Amino acid sequence: MEGGNSPNLQLQQLPLATAAVSVQPHTDSFSYKENLIGALLAIFGHLVISIALNLQKYSHIRLAGSKDPQAYFKTKTWWCGLFLLVLGELGVFSSYAFAPLSLIVPLSAVSVIASAIIGIIFIKEKWKPKDFLRRYVLSLVGCGLAIVGTYLLITFGPNSHEKMTGENITRHLVSWPFLLYMLVEIIIFCLLLYFYKEKNANYIVVILLLVALLGSMTAVTVKAVAGMIVVSIQGNLQLDYPIFYIMLVCMIATAIFQATFLAQASQLYDSSQIASIGYILSTTAAITAGATFYLDFTGEDVLHICMFALGCLIAFLGVFLITRNRKKSVPFEPYISMDAMPGMQNMHDKGIAVQPDLKASFSYGALENNDSMPEIYTPATLPIVQEQHGSKGVSAPPYRVLEHSKKE
Repeated sequence: MEGGNSPNLQLQQLPLATAAVSVQPHTDSFSYKENLIGALLAIFGHLVISIALNLQKYSHIRLAGSKDPQAYFKTKTWWCGLFLLVLGELGVFSSYAFAPLSLIVPLSAVSVIASAIIGIIFIKEKWKPKDFLRRYVLSLVGCGLAIVGTYLLITFGPNSHEKMTGENITRHLVSWPFLLYMLVEIIIFCLLLYFYKEKNANYIVVILLLVALLGSMTAVTVKAVAGMIVVSIQGNLQLDYPIFYIMLVCMIATAIFQATFLAQASQLYDSSQIASIGYILSTTAAITAGATFYLDFTGEDVLHICMFALGCLIAFLGVFLITRNRKKSVPFEPYISMDAMPGMQNMHDKGIAVQPDLKASFSYGALENNDSMPEIYTPATLPIVQEQHGSKGVSAPPYRVLEHSKKE
């Protein structure tokens, strides 16, 4: 009986084994589907953000001559831009819940591409024919390279997917790779902050490295918060874990400090330099953080990792070419250059400055102190001669002003 039943048992187990083998391709296809959903949400969000920012810029340009400094609040264009900005940020935020962190972060190059194209078409930036080859052809080449890099990122991006539950995030938070990464990042951040605050090292790389280190933590916490919200919506409540609120507070704090350093960088350097260097540094730091915290590249083969790195390099080059050929902003000068006006003579033939020096006071008409020429700064006086009147009974002014003749 046992010998007769054993073939039947083997025949019954074969379909089960076949079914177990067929589950893995379905899981892989589902993970690639999640990657595609997350990438499309990120691309949609960055496109909408670029359109929103250009709409608000267009509203400010139209109201440049308005006497009311808050007139843009009354325009539908500005409010439409604000609505699209919130919608785009929600799209980018939700994309972190579907795709790995290392895939979503480099896709911010889409906003640079969109801004370059919209700036020419929508804002109608003026250009001369001689500048077309130097500026716009290279910008179009940069857009093409950034698109190719984005395609490689989506195709060969990491395929690691994990439910963002409280237990998983806590386990990653206390893992030794992330603790070692956090130790190195804190040391580098403190050194950069010391040189920036105490030694006045206001270099663009120093400021944007501070932004990149904070941005990597922002990306890690955003993915944790977004993933736990999505898992809670699916039915498995995660909002009662303390790690959710820790990540939420860290996300808000790092985003605020990141915006503060970006505002300081924008006061010192051109926006095109900030866009290119900031994208490269922030993307590199965020990918490193995602690889150590979420282990994005675990189980990936060498070919996928190399092609993903190649896509990042191509996207970096494309963003650099796009931002390299943008117009440089003209700094504001707080005085009028009198000697630059045609047909206008200077007060002093020897070239003494009439207008205030930028290193001195910004008050109009302030002059540099020069003790060697006191006569220039001495106010002119009129000659006064007292005259005695013969009649004592008539009151007369004690003095009179003599007019100069032409001979004098």
